[in-house]
Parts: sequence; C-alpha cells; structure tokens
Amino acid sequence: MIRNVVFWVLAVILTIVSVIWQRTSGPTYPFTVDLMVDTVAVTGELNRSWSINSDMPVEVQVAEPGTPDPGVEGVAVWRRFPTQDEWTRLPLVYNQETGLLRGELPRQPMAGKLEYHVELSRGGQVESVPGDEAAVSRFKGDVPQAVLVVHIFLMFFGMLWSTRAGLEALAGGPGLRTLAKVTFFLLLIGGMMLGPIVQKYAFDAFWTGWPLGEDLTDNKLGLAVLLWAIAAFRARKATAQKPVGRWWAIAAMIIVIVIFSIPHSMHGSTYDYATGEHIQALVGVWHSNLG
Repeated sequence: MIRNVVFWVLAVILTIVSVIWQRTSGPTYPFTVDLMVDTVAVTGELNRSWSINSDMPVEVQVAEPGTPDPGVEGVAVWRRFPTQDEWTRLPLVYNQETGLLRGELPRQPMAGKLEYHVELSRGGQVESVPGDEAAVSRFKGDVPQAVLVVHIFLMFFGMLWSTRAGLEALAGGPGLRTLAKVTFFLLLIGGMMLGPIVQKYAFDAFWTGWPLGEDLTDNKLGLAVLLWAIAAFRARKATAQKPVGRWWAIAAMIIVIVIFSIPHSMHGSTYDYATGEHIQALVGVWHSNLG
C-alpha cells in the first residue's frame, strides 16, 4: 500500500515537471518583456501563437492605468516568415486608460507566421525586444474547447500512467499488465485519435508526421504509442512472479519522458508563402537577421 502511494506521488511529480517544462520551454510560449527604458519600467509579453480569426495585438505596459503618457515611444517591426519581405514598421500607440503601448499585426492564414520585434525609446535610449533578434508567431485555427480539453486531459493522464507503469516495471510489481494496457489506450485515444482532429482544426491537416511529413510532435507521439503498444503486448501475461515485458515498459517510460520533454510544436506546420502549401519548419524560434 505504501509503495503504491509513493509510486503514484513520484509519477505525479515527474509528470507535472515534464508538462511545465514542455509548456514553458516551447516555441509558442509568450516571450516575457521586463526591462528599463531610460527611467521607465516596461513589462509585458510578446505573443508567439495567435488565432487566424483576428489581428494579433502587440502591447507592452509602460505606465499604471490612468497615468499620463510617460514618453516611451514604441515601434513593432515585422514581416512574414520565412520570407525576405521588406520589414514593416508599425508605431505603437499609448492608451492612457490602460497604460499600454499597443498595435496590431495582420492576421495570417493557418500555419502562417510573422517574425517581429519591438523597438522602445525614451530620452535617447533605444532598446530592442527581444535583443537583436525577432520573435516568431504562428497563426492557427480555433479548436473547439471540448475537443481540446479532452485531448489535453487524456495526454496528461497518458504521461502519468506511462510514468507509473514504468515505476511498476522497475520494481517488478504485480500491476504492470493493467498499467501498461491503460497507458497504451490513453495515448492511443488522446494522441493518435484526438491529436489529428485537433491538428485538423488548427492547421487543416490530420497528420504531418512520418511518412507524410516531418512534424516533430506527430512523430514523437507515434513513437510513444508504438513503444507502449509493444510493452502492453509483452506485459499481457505479467505477474508478480513473472514480470514479462518489464524492460519494454521501462524503456517506453524513459522514451516517453524524453520525447515529451522536447518542447511542443518545435518543428511543426508552417505556411509557405511562396507555394501556398504547408511545410514543416521550426516554430517560434529566434530569427537573427533583422537587417
């Protein structure tokens, strides 16, 4: 009983840490703005993912709401990605009610991307965010909330059960057969069934991994499901006295932890403005050639 509780606590901790890491290190996670321009503190976030149904806001906080204009000037410098378009400069406008410098970049088609940075100046000091590079933001279709919630729910518990099953295999415990089977079905339904539906809504394609493409998220998901299918099959006769398939389960757990530690959407769907087709390319990375 105590061992079971300890294993579940460990599995929960490892899963939550993995999810947080994947989320916050991912290329679609907003870039945090926190700097001083002259004597003014500027904070906010630069979006790296947005809906195709509206223009994308670019805004930074330069004063408390209701404060007169502190004199910080801002310009969003942007172009389509990946292209060699000329850079467009969009002045940001101060709103005294909110204390924000704000502008909007034009919406793009599904998987279309914009690269941009913000130039801030006051009292002769000029700062560029982020640094000398640019944030890349990808546009996506809206996924029905119910579909997205169930997908995320099943994937989270798939990762949780994967970790718990692996710990059971390490200990040679009696519950491996059931845990491996549950893990496989959670990943199969949440990932291989609902995952393509989510992607279809977001990027108008059910599957862009091997052999149709090079989408890293699809490929690592396919690998995880395959490994747990083998592990579940091998462990179908497992008992405490004969933990058949334990090494497959251990290997599957380790691989799942590794592949789900790779930031989500790292190498995903990208709209090719030259051909009008969707390709797979790095998402949300920094592009260093600002010109």
